[in-house]
Amino acid sequence: MRDLLRELGDIDPARVRLIPPPGTATIADLLKPDNDHCELIDGTLVEKAVGNEESFFAFSFGRFLNNFVTDRNLGWMTGEAGFYELDGGRVRGPDIAFVSWDRSPGRRRSEDPIPLLSPDLVVEVLSPSNTRAEMDRKRGEYFRAGVRLVWEVDPRQRTVRVYTNPEQFADLTAADTLSGEPVLPGFTLPLAQLFAELDRHG
Repeated sequence: MRDLLRELGDIDPARVRLIPPPGTATIADLLKPDNDHCELIDGTLVEKAVGNEESFFAFSFGRFLNNFVTDRNLGWMTGEAGFYELDGGRVRGPDIAFVSWDRSPGRRRSEDPIPLLSPDLVVEVLSPSNTRAEMDRKRGEYFRAGVRLVWEVDPRQRTVRVYTNPEQFADLTAADTLSGEPVLPGFTLPLAQLFAELDRHG
């Protein structure tokens, strides 16, 4: 188990499902209702790090992106329940993902529960239980599968780390403006506006 946890990025062992036994799980197992918040990594079901704060923030962030994408009919987007089969049979569920029509077979949105394709852009909203090693591994898988842009957002620190490859990144704060280049040319979002959602109240 120690070796498995290290391979998975030194995650909390409570996030690893033991049924079916690690190393034997399949996409069919992942599709069972009890496993709807899991990812499939090298035959092991791993629970996603979830929380109300992360879900709220991802939904707010996705609204800005989705408005831009749909107004220009650039493709389609999914939220935290949208999963994708990447190289090697791994299945990941980004908190937000954008898939261009150019990557969509027949230029139509996939109706498969877990499509075999890689998004153009993924956004991961960091939870306190996400480890650095876990995110390093996940990011590497995304880029190897063909993802072009990864945004890792820390709502508690109010920062966004923009990756254009697994190792090259730029750190942005609430004083900066996020750009969608090169995946969503023309998309810009002042991060002060985005992070203000965390302060909104009645």
